[in-house]
Amino acid sequence: SFRRVLAAWLTTVLFSLSVVCGHRSAKLIGGTEANFWRLSCATAFLSIWAFGFGIGLGGIGFPVFFLSGILGIGLGDVALFQTLPRLGSRLSLVVVQCLTAPFGALIEWHWLGTRLSALEVVCGLTILAGVAIALAPGGGIHKTRREIFVGGIFGTIAAFGGALGAVLSRKAYKLMAENGEHIDGANAAFQRILGGLLIGGLCLLVVKRREILRAIRGRDAGSAQNQRTKEKFKKVWPWVFMNSLAGQTLGVSCMQLALEKLPTGIVLAIIAMTPIVVIPFALVFEGERPTIRSLFGGIIGVSGVVMLTLSRH
Repeated sequence: SFRRVLAAWLTTVLFSLSVVCGHRSAKLIGGTEANFWRLSCATAFLSIWAFGFGIGLGGIGFPVFFLSGILGIGLGDVALFQTLPRLGSRLSLVVVQCLTAPFGALIEWHWLGTRLSALEVVCGLTILAGVAIALAPGGGIHKTRREIFVGGIFGTIAAFGGALGAVLSRKAYKLMAENGEHIDGANAAFQRILGGLLIGGLCLLVVKRREILRAIRGRDAGSAQNQRTKEKFKKVWPWVFMNSLAGQTLGVSCMQLALEKLPTGIVLAIIAMTPIVVIPFALVFEGERPTIRSLFGGIIGVSGVVMLTLSRH
């Protein structure tokens, strides 16, 4: 269990690096397209491992892992990208990160019967409190009622999708164990990301449908536009590469490794630390200085992770 807690903590670090790279790539080519290409690259990376060293698409748990990807990586990310422009990055992360872990714990409790100890609940709440303190926007929230209402709905959907996706991964592991089968974290991440790639591709088709139709009909904007697009993609590929490698490849592999043995509520509570862990990466790559409150919230959150790690050791 101690090794699984460390895997969840490593997931948080990798996801934090991925967030910085994803922010850069989204600014260059847009969130929907950046999301699709990071999923495509990660699928290619994970397929090499899955078919070279794992079981590929085999195992009784594949349909469940695939559905987990549709709900967690697909639906969850789509809803998150609808939350961000309405609530802003800080409030969006507070809503999503602080709801995902409780949703995951409740779903797994009712469906799989997994109960958390009193100490584990206290540690999880400590982590979520640290995240809320670090990310809560200062002063009044300058949003309309409609933005708060619609953004809150999408944020709740994103949290529920992420939580249900994680619990489904736990269910897939359980089915495979009952059937005498085993799958490693990277191979499970591959089976899961295929569902996310399907949803990401469909969303890209909807967003880019007019450009695709123009290209099919031969009504391209011209060589100047093509040249600008090529230059933009030359700049974005290093960030897409790092985003997919750190996040959906290594990060999700570590997450799946943690979910194999640890309850969903514990894993998601640790991963909720991602917005806090991203602070030093944002300072290095973007020059964004942390506030006193974010540092204070980070200390509280890290203390919760430390207590949880020690309780599992």
